Amino acid sequence: MNSAQRLPSSGRAEVRIVAASPEVARKIADVLRHSFAATEQRSYPAGDEGGTRLHLTVDTTHPAAWAQSWLVSSESSEDHRSQSDEV
Repeated sequence: MNSAQRLPSSGRAEVRIVAASPEVARKIADVLRHSFAATEQRSYPAGDEGGTRLHLTVDTTHPAAWAQSWLVSSESSEDHRSQSDEV
């Protein structure tokens, strides 16, 4: 991992959403903000097809009640490999 790809601080997750339209990306970001404390989203163009890439940071230490129970009951994956299409 190079210096440009630093891990977020403990309890935080960097989320990247790529969608065909800004409206779809915002809907997903809204769900995340209703589930966790989050920063303001930052959006960027996503490729030549006119899509949208949206970034935000969520704080998993302050989840909504339903998200908290889901986090407690879920198990983390030991598979730390990146997806082939990850940026």
